Amino acid sequence: MNREIPPRGAYVIDTRTDRVGQVMDHTGDFVHLRPPGGGREWECPAASLQVTTLRAYLRARVSEVNNRRRLV
Repeated sequence: MNREIPPRGAYVIDTRTDRVGQVMDHTGDFVHLRPPGGGREWECPAASLQVTTLRAYLRARVSEVNNRRRLV
């Protein structure tokens, strides 16, 4: 992504880790992301973000739900 910071609520891919996250906020060139369905936030440089596809979002969401069920 060319340093353009996506709006809050948008889903993006952290290309450093291939994790999908929802944009929560940003500070300077760093964007605060949270996994789909909630969880611990992490920071990512805006230059390492890529707009996600619906398929990638759904895959991440299903993975999160499955992980939560295993923990119960």
